[in-house]
Amino acid sequence: MFTLAQIELAHANVKTGADFPKYIQEIKQLGVVSFETWVTDSHTQYFGENGFQTRSEPEYDPLAIVEACQKEQFAQYLSSHQKGETDYVAFCNHCAETGVEKWIVDLQKLTCTYYDKAGNAVLLEAIPIAQ
Repeated sequence: MFTLAQIELAHANVKTGADFPKYIQEIKQLGVVSFETWVTDSHTQYFGENGFQTRSEPEYDPLAIVEACQKEQFAQYLSSHQKGETDYVAFCNHCAETGVEKWIVDLQKLTCTYYDKAGNAVLLEAIPIAQ
């Protein structure tokens, strides 16, 4: 199975949201089938086949996630991030200020779903195939 070190090595090449599809392809090849990232401190739980799991440590001091989700503003921030206009930490701050608590990536379906604090899906998007 994959290791956290392998995932971190692949993630080191991600500078903006524009790099995300290539990262997804790389960790999928390692055997990651899904992962869940928590905006509060960016810790991530990675899942593989046969119940395999590993977890990353927090990447920054905890952010407060607002209660009321602002879906339209979040979608604008996400679009900017995917165009490479913001870095990862800025994107996480934008998630927190618009009420997005976490996202779950399904590498088999190639989807990323963002959730609010109540567990409601805020946005579901298809992950493009890296070129």
